[in-house]
Amino acid sequence: MLTILGFAMITTFLVLIMMKKMSPIAALVLIPPLFCVAVGQGAKLGDYVIDGVGNLAPTAAMLMFAIVYFGVMIDVGLFDPIVRGILRFCKADPMRIVVGTAVLAAIVSLDGDGSTTFMITVSAMYPLYKRLKMSLVVMTGVAATANGVMNTLPWGGPTARAATALKLDAGDIFVPMIPALGVGLAAVLLLAVVLGRRERKRIGLLTLDGEPAGQTVTEPETVLVAAGGGDRARRTSGGADRGTGTGAGGSAESAGEDVDEGFKGLDPNRPTLRPRLYWFNAGLTVALLAAMIMELMPIPVLFLLGAALALTVNFPHMPDQRARIAAHADNVLNVSGMVFAAAVFTGVLSGTGMVEHMADWLVGAIPEGMGPHMAIVTGVLSIPLTYFMSNDGFYFGVVPVLAEAGAAHGVSPLEIARASLVGQPLHMSSPLVPAVYVLVGMAKVEFGDHTRFTVKWAALTSLVVLAAGLLFGIV
Repeated sequence: MLTILGFAMITTFLVLIMMKKMSPIAALVLIPPLFCVAVGQGAKLGDYVIDGVGNLAPTAAMLMFAIVYFGVMIDVGLFDPIVRGILRFCKADPMRIVVGTAVLAAIVSLDGDGSTTFMITVSAMYPLYKRLKMSLVVMTGVAATANGVMNTLPWGGPTARAATALKLDAGDIFVPMIPALGVGLAAVLLLAVVLGRRERKRIGLLTLDGEPAGQTVTEPETVLVAAGGGDRARRTSGGADRGTGTGAGGSAESAGEDVDEGFKGLDPNRPTLRPRLYWFNAGLTVALLAAMIMELMPIPVLFLLGAALALTVNFPHMPDQRARIAAHADNVLNVSGMVFAAAVFTGVLSGTGMVEHMADWLVGAIPEGMGPHMAIVTGVLSIPLTYFMSNDGFYFGVVPVLAEAGAAHGVSPLEIARASLVGQPLHMSSPLVPAVYVLVGMAKVEFGDHTRFTVKWAALTSLVVLAAGLLFGIV
């Protein structure tokens, strides 16, 4: 019964948000209590929610101060050179822009934190997508999938969990997986090329006013015009929907007016720039990311200290500090509110025992004859299971059971552990991952739109990683 209700709760949530019948935060808060009552544990709802809030409170704190920190770094101009470099590479070509998104997300993912990756990637790429009227779900989908592949780094979380759960060395799990993960990353880049070519076909080859098509773009303030795409490009690029970046109608001039808001944050003449403090801010950011990787302190503490130091040095006057905090208050409230709403969902899912029953049912449904192929089974199961449950639930609850079943047929725990990493490209778009709300929130994309677009591509990338693992004899 708990198994059926668990799947029903997750399905109800996904259907409602994908059909836009409820907002994600409302669905996360209101649906779990109904199912908690349905399983006869309504009296314990408060305890489950408090437990969920307690588990996610450090994540919410980390996101709050991380948003403030990176918001200040954007304000003072730390990422402006990155944007200029990407602009030079992209040359206003939609295909290059999407590929640049994948490359940037993959590089920034080396810090091992999804929220940080999404904040930096969206901050750098959002103005360009808005200026060229490109689809924002392409940006969020490519960024999430690239980050999912890179999330398998030993300090990223899943590999460490698998090593802990099976009492293995994280290096023994990760290093042999590098070729398969490399193929997965190549698949993401290929996906970026395909989606970029689709965007190029939709809106035409764009450039900025006064420059021929294909020339380097240097002035983001310039009004956008179409070149090479003709009238069709002008029509397609105008009147885009704010959430998806698609639409029809409107002129190039009106398109330029629509996206002024998107470029406001990177105005080269904005008063918040601190060019004399550039190397201080760069050094502070590098030191912060290094401290995260080395685990010198808990990540929430690091970002708390980093945000306080960044505000104090860059904006020593109290009114300026208050203005910067107020400027990023919307993002802070939206993201932290979403995390605490997710705490209701995860609290009920775990507290009622639905997660355990769902995992046991899936493991029990595996035919006996599949025992010798348990590594493949683990890889396939990791795709839906890491989407429908947290990494903690999967790696500490399901993987040990799969490893035990595999051991009875001569399958080593290392193979099981490596196969369990396959589902991470899809996991990063799970509604149970707080970082995805940072991504869609900063990109101003509806979570349902992101889900509909991304799930198929992320699942395909996971299957590519699994196939590469089999081909190389890793899994």
